[in-house]
Amino acid sequence: MKYLVGFCRTVVGILFIISGFIKLNDPVGFSFKLEEYFSFGVLNMPFFEPHALKIAIFVVILEVLLGVLLLIGFRQRFTMYSLLVMIIGFTFLTFYSAYFNKVTDCGCFGDALKLTPWQSFTKDIILLILIVIIVVGKRYVQPIFNPSFNRIVTGASLAACVIFVYYVLNHLPAIDFRPYKIGANIEEGMSAPEGAPKAIFDYAWKFKVDGEEKIIVTQGDYPTVDGEFIAVETTEVQEGYEPPIHDFTIEKDGVDYATELLQEPKLMMVIAYDLGQSTYSAFEDVKELTDKAQKAGYKVIGMSASGEDFATKLLKEYKLNFEFYFTDQTTLKTIVRSNPGVLILNKGTITQKKHYNDLDAITLE
Repeated sequence: MKYLVGFCRTVVGILFIISGFIKLNDPVGFSFKLEEYFSFGVLNMPFFEPHALKIAIFVVILEVLLGVLLLIGFRQRFTMYSLLVMIIGFTFLTFYSAYFNKVTDCGCFGDALKLTPWQSFTKDIILLILIVIIVVGKRYVQPIFNPSFNRIVTGASLAACVIFVYYVLNHLPAIDFRPYKIGANIEEGMSAPEGAPKAIFDYAWKFKVDGEEKIIVTQGDYPTVDGEFIAVETTEVQEGYEPPIHDFTIEKDGVDYATELLQEPKLMMVIAYDLGQSTYSAFEDVKELTDKAQKAGYKVIGMSASGEDFATKLLKEYKLNFEFYFTDQTTLKTIVRSNPGVLILNKGTITQKKHYNDLDAITLE
């Protein structure tokens, strides 16, 4: 039992630290996931949505600290029962997502590792079992260091988490796991590689033949049947390859200009996924930067999910000399965790990406 508890303690502690750190690296992204859980049609708790970022920060810091506390064996009772409560909550959420198909990605490991809802639920069940073993064998969870040093380790871990989350909130994630990271080409990210697996579907065709219903299953071809067609049901039996970027558009007046604009050698995108929630003071710096960029020969565009009227009002108020194009809000949230943020592209390849606090660090050719 002693060795089993030691094994479980190590695995759970390391997993909680890794999972917490990945989300700590991108607390804004995790807050978007919490907003999805809190929304109508999922948990129906929209009153928590305005506080999603605060909740996200608290949860991920607690997740990291519990992992550290478990590994060093400090505050054992608090640590073990907090882990148990947390994993029960996570298990409920992943089961709810999987069973009711509400949230297709739990965000357990951020954008670093995508898990299906049932994979996430399975992972949480395994962790739940490991934590129960730790709780049952709690007498074997002994401190590694003396109490004074354990307090120092705990305090240092908390301080490191607070400093790190402060940095990424005021700049951008230190490690970018998303398909829009620097060096990525958007057009290549939207295409499937040669030989990539394609989705396979079973088509259950229902006919009335000689007064009786008959079902014929094919994988696409319409069957040759001497009878009256009633209906068809489609079932995916093999998932096809899904490009990492599959929902990127640059639309204006119902026309998608993505193909054209992604050929620009010097393209600057000012991205503000929601103009109603943007940091407006940043647009003074955006004005200065975009004017310089246009003089340097850059094509400058805005990207938002807000309406044309909102964009026009903003352009007029801050005397911005570029047009806004529009696309899906989730896509823009994925591209840059800043509202607004700025991207520099060379024929579709992202060469620079900056938070509005770091616009002075952008280099113009």
